[in-house]
Amino acid sequence: MEAILAGASISITELKRNPSAVIEAADGESVAVLVHNKPSAYLVPAETYRRLLERLEDLELAALVRERSGEKRVKVKLDEL
Repeated sequence: MEAILAGASISITELKRNPSAVIEAADGESVAVLVHNKPSAYLVPAETYRRLLERLEDLELAALVRERSGEKRVKVKLDEL
């Protein structure tokens, strides 16, 4: 059985009936959307999604910094930029 990574779940059929009610009832929490009792998608609040994207960007930048940490440094003055 596949793990459901949300505190609440709903069938796709129920979601189709009244998506606005599902969003309201979720009260800012994520909801797993089930198809044949298996998670097919997650309904994630917009603010949570925004924070997730920011975190991913931070992780990508951190990886880039680690990757470039061994490269030769070039001295530059701010006035030259």
